[in-house]
Amino acid sequence: MKVLVISDTHGNFPSALTACDLAEPFDALIHLGDGCGDADLLRSALDIPVIAVSGNCDVGINAPRELLWECEGKKFLLVHGDIYRVKSGLALLEQRARELGADAVLYGHTHVAMQEERSGLLILNPGTLIKSGRFQSYAILTVDTDSISARILEI
Repeated sequence: MKVLVISDTHGNFPSALTACDLAEPFDALIHLGDGCGDADLLRSALDIPVIAVSGNCDVGINAPRELLWECEGKKFLLVHGDIYRVKSGLALLEQRARELGADAVLYGHTHVAMQEERSGLLILNPGTLIKSGRFQSYAILTVDTDSISARILEI
């Protein structure tokens, strides 16, 4: 299964659509918060599952702050990241993912794309789709019963 992962769109729906165009075809889309309104628009525009968690800027949005999502037998912890203070390090986030038995944790909030593996746990931040001095980025996950692979790509 191919999954498009985006975060921190902050109302920049055109960039979200650009990421969709560049990533096609894909089977599902994950939005990691701070732009759940954009996730709702994508849900209306796309004929695939759109999974979203809310971020610290998503006031009044009816989306969970944290979600354990399963795909192809793999468990993914989806969070925005602020509740685990990711700007100060990833220890709390990694601990929570391990508590839940996650194979991967996907987060946003920092606007900085990163990908690493820690003792079998994939940690991925797709970056942001707003123009903020850094490059605009998204991630592609490829998930099957044997493995998870990820790539971070620039718009």
